[in-house]
Amino acid sequence: MAEQDDVLHLIDDTESAPEDSSARKWKIAVIDDDHAVHEGTRFALSDYNLNGATLEILSAYSAAEGRTLMRDNPDIAAVLLDVIMETDVAGLDLVEYIRNEIRNETVRIILRTGQPGQAPERRVIVQYDINDYKAKTELTADKLFTSLTAALRSYQQLERMVQTRRGLEIIIDAASTLYDFKSMQRLAEGVLTQLASLLNVDCAGILVLRDNGNAAAADFSVLACSGCYSRFIGTTSSRSLDQDLREMVEAAFHRRKNEFADHRSVLYLRTGSGREVVVLLQAERPLSDTDRALVEIFSSRLSIAFDNVILYQQLHEANTQLEDRVAQRTRALMQANRRLSAQWLRLQRANGFKNEILGTVAHDLKNPLGVILGRTEMLTELISAGSSKENVTAQVEHIRDATKRLTLMVDHLISDAMADAFDITIRREPVDVAALVNEVTEANLPMAVNKQQSISVSAPPNFVTMCDADRIREAIDNLVSNAIKYSPIGGKITVTVRHEGDQTVIRIADQGQGLSPEDLGRLFGRFQRLSAKPTAGESSTGLGLSIVKRIIDMHGGHVTAESTGPGQGSTFTVKLPAAETS
Repeated sequence: MAEQDDVLHLIDDTESAPEDSSARKWKIAVIDDDHAVHEGTRFALSDYNLNGATLEILSAYSAAEGRTLMRDNPDIAAVLLDVIMETDVAGLDLVEYIRNEIRNETVRIILRTGQPGQAPERRVIVQYDINDYKAKTELTADKLFTSLTAALRSYQQLERMVQTRRGLEIIIDAASTLYDFKSMQRLAEGVLTQLASLLNVDCAGILVLRDNGNAAAADFSVLACSGCYSRFIGTTSSRSLDQDLREMVEAAFHRRKNEFADHRSVLYLRTGSGREVVVLLQAERPLSDTDRALVEIFSSRLSIAFDNVILYQQLHEANTQLEDRVAQRTRALMQANRRLSAQWLRLQRANGFKNEILGTVAHDLKNPLGVILGRTEMLTELISAGSSKENVTAQVEHIRDATKRLTLMVDHLISDAMADAFDITIRREPVDVAALVNEVTEANLPMAVNKQQSISVSAPPNFVTMCDADRIREAIDNLVSNAIKYSPIGGKITVTVRHEGDQTVIRIADQGQGLSPEDLGRLFGRFQRLSAKPTAGESSTGLGLSIVKRIIDMHGGHVTAESTGPGQGSTFTVKLPAAETS
């Protein structure tokens, strides 16, 4: 009589519980041309259960059907395969097909044969990639249970290894991709995409960020959404989330660790810069231990990616600020260079004029001076000799004529100097007049401080006018320095800039000695001496205001002066076209 483990036990299934269609099942294939083998296998394994999962048995009755079955069901865990079917080696050929053509390396293959001598076990085990080899007479119920259980556990371990390898490959590939993102939102979208790929399942997700890890902060930012959470795309505040969803995220911030439930997982990570990220995932199936381990590894790498984006944004902002500063400095240097060029030209003209004066003095003035000197000596001799009044008078007339000639030459030299001073050309360009006025005022401030005077400036920023910056600076400098020169000790000077219609208006008001009606009538003439005198003994050439008028006239503007009378101060007003005239 057969031993106890060789007995095929009959199982009473009349009162079996209804099968749960949603429970996990191990999928196995029976490929054999004997229908009785199929029925016996189903009967023997009808109550099989491993790790809470039952069996789903698929049947094929030939090697050809087996090929189709294996190709259409890549998730089959184990195959009970007959060796001899259409041919003596049909089963072995099917093994080659499974391993080499459809490249299924994880399925466990148990060969069963009714004629062991046709395929010696040792040769088959070595030559073919199978996992077990049994004679059909060996596979009693208990031995079938043992062989299948070993095969399924081996399959499960291989699946975990394959899943882990695939997950690690995704993580490695994702690392370079995630680190390339240049914005928080794009990075967040990439994280949700990579998590779905890592788990190999369609899942919904939402990713939120809280700055600085501030536990007292009531709000956080929504960076990315997918799946059923897509309705929150475009919202940035957490207040737009559903109440239960918001509470779940807030609990994650408070808990500060990952939490895995059946169909919902909450991931928490903290970046090196102190920011906190929570990812809420809702998957179709519960995550396996391997899935969770891979998600943990993936999450541990994300903080570097988020900090990388933050550092990139900070670097981009710093570069932008540096570029702006360089551009501002470049503009300032170009303006300074233009001013230096203009000053160099003026110095060249002044140097040429100086040489001309020296040459004229050395040549043209030498003769009249010699006449004056000679006539003076003669006059001295005549007086000593007691000469007549007529002779003395004649010599005096000679001296007077030579002096007139000398005076006329000096007038001509001064006239030439004035002609050179008024040889003015202008070049229009956009100029920030407010900044220019502030610059001129700042340059004159030490002179005002020496006289205990105060200067107030009212000039809105970015006040652009089409003019020649160097010439307008020269004109404003003359007006401001005059205001300081003619204002009393401790006086106040006010400078304003504003638009009036299509004109730029600059006013310089002082508390000086004011202007008489006669002064106002000849104010802008050459070499004019006014009734008012500088309050600290400063010198005056009488040319400054005439140069101001010349510069303003050439810009198509005009300059005026107002004063209520002596001792009442004065106000000079410059009006310039704001835009270039055609």
